[in-house]
Amino acid sequence: MKEFTLDELARFDGRDGRPAYVAYKGVVYDVTESSMWNDGDHEGMHQAGADLTTAHEDAPHDEHVLDFPEVGRVV
Repeated sequence: MKEFTLDELARFDGRDGRPAYVAYKGVVYDVTESSMWNDGDHEGMHQAGADLTTAHEDAPHDEHVLDFPEVGRVV
């Protein structure tokens, strides 16, 4: 599985045809195909290409919402 630095992860922001990846608890997920992540934006609150571990603490859903393909790990 690929290892990503946070700088590398930031390139996967879902804009201009790029894939949309997010990290949570060290795991990188591909959210590109999700209708909840259009153009890498999640309801105007989060942008793909980020580590959402801290932000997810305030989310109105549990971590099972991240049922997306795992594509790597954050190093």
